[in-house]
Amino acid sequence: MSSRQRILLTGASSGFGALTARALARAGHDVYAGMRDLAGRGALPGAELTGWAEREGLSVTVVELDVTDDASVDAAVAAVLARAGGIDVLVNNAGVAAAGLVETFSVAAAQRLFDVNVFGVLRLLRAVLPGMRARGAGLVVYVSSTDGREVMPFLGLYNATKFAVEALADAYRYETDPLGIDSVVVQPGTFPTTRILPNLLPADDPDRAQGYGPVAEGPAQLLVGIEAMIAAGAPDPQLVADAIVGVVATPARARPTRVVVDASGFDGAARLNALSDTVQAELLARFGLSFLAGRQPARGA
Repeated sequence: MSSRQRILLTGASSGFGALTARALARAGHDVYAGMRDLAGRGALPGAELTGWAEREGLSVTVVELDVTDDASVDAAVAAVLARAGGIDVLVNNAGVAAAGLVETFSVAAAQRLFDVNVFGVLRLLRAVLPGMRARGAGLVVYVSSTDGREVMPFLGLYNATKFAVEALADAYRYETDPLGIDSVVVQPGTFPTTRILPNLLPADDPDRAQGYGPVAEGPAQLLVGIEAMIAAGAPDPQLVADAIVGVVATPARARPTRVVVDASGFDGAARLNALSDTVQAELLARFGLSFLAGRQPARGA
């Protein structure tokens, strides 16, 4: 691939996505920033990003994209392909979090969370991979979380979605790496991204918490801790955007499988990544599939 990439990014209206769209554009790429509801809640962030790019003379195109809607995904990808002629990089960033006792979420609420965080990824991959396969080149970046390796109490459903993304990323890497398509998982730690608390999926069956005694206070305590972290203003979520830019800039076929971006000093996800690499290599060897193991180990950032 050339140094200037055609990049489709989901969830670009706020948080990591908004920062990453700008960072990738500043790095000289053609960015297609996916946002949902451009006629409503997405109108302001879409206009702000478009205006910023115009003032800076950078290449950013805002695209209507709802990762939970098959037709929206297909239309967005078709629009990008019509304008750009291809997609070199897909950044699966769109996501939503949920905090609370797992039992206080109905199955329908859990399905909503999985629809964004997991099935949204599947929709984008099904739409984008045919073009990458045809060219024999491409890069898929999955914005996961250290919570895709570690289980944080009271974030159980969110953990489950990110664990699913981690497994899907590995499965797709085994299947598409031989075709020339790189797959990289970026694992942010806890960052004070914008709208993290307002966008939390609420528990829709809170009465279930009554049977948990003192444990029921845990979710509120967790949110207090998150609010205190946000008030402190550190660490800087720009670190995640910069890590994604670094992944894109790394030469094809030389990229790591995972990049941990965690300023806390706790290396739990990195240690679990290393153990997983060892176990997976042994598993593949048992079935004569070592050629799928990949080239680069995970690393921290």
